[in-house]
Amino acid sequence: MTPVMADLALARRLERAEGLANRAFVEARARRNPPSGACWREVAGTLAMFDGVASPCTQTFGLGLFDPVNSGDLDVIEEFFRERGAPVIHETCPIAQKELWPLLADRGYRPIEFTSVMVRDLSEVGIDSGTVEVSVAGEDEREVMAQTSAAGWSESMEIPADFLEMMRTISSAASVVSFLARMDGQPVAAAALNINEGVALLAGASTIPEARRRGAQRGLLMARLAYAAGVGCDLAMMGAEPGSSSQRNAQRQGFQIVYTRIKWRLGV
Repeated sequence: MTPVMADLALARRLERAEGLANRAFVEARARRNPPSGACWREVAGTLAMFDGVASPCTQTFGLGLFDPVNSGDLDVIEEFFRERGAPVIHETCPIAQKELWPLLADRGYRPIEFTSVMVRDLSEVGIDSGTVEVSVAGEDEREVMAQTSAAGWSESMEIPADFLEMMRTISSAASVVSFLARMDGQPVAAAALNINEGVALLAGASTIPEARRRGAQRGLLMARLAYAAGVGCDLAMMGAEPGSSSQRNAQRQGFQIVYTRIKWRLGV
């Protein structure tokens, strides 16, 4: 399998793909629920997203990676979040401008999270999804997607009150392709795929507890990779907590770590 080399051009492709995926989600939220106030703006090449005070999508993407960022730009971005009562959070690529790190430290930002960014070359992807039946979910299956996802995450995280609506919103966002895995005709796992400019971003995979360790996750992964390759994507991308089982599983399937992102929060 061809190794993927990390450089500025690659980082910009990957970070823009994730930023645009989150922008599509915020736009879908605004369409489905205008009172939510979901919105975004671009400042110095940075995409700032608001999807609610506690939403994991409420942060920036691409800070200091596409255009130089100065104190004035950060003033504008910080005000975007403050006027909505949200924390100021930036998820940054280590290949961003070097001047960014002391600038963030001087303003009182602290690191709160790390993510391994992993990629896989799609030039050598098969179509074997094992013994699991995997298919692209249609619009009439969005509720099945939401319910399956909620059941899959219920044991590993505290499900927010609006989790089902979040899952419905994800499946309705532009650039998203949803997948369902079935065993004996019953849905047991779900996952999403975002496609932007040849990059396939894999996210949101979960399996209901009683169907785990039976190949559903591998089936969803291989089906999404094959789909992405079939529509012309050359790279697949995913993120995971460093050292986690998710990272190890991805590496077993040919993904390689290209860099580690840092999430910064102001005033922690």
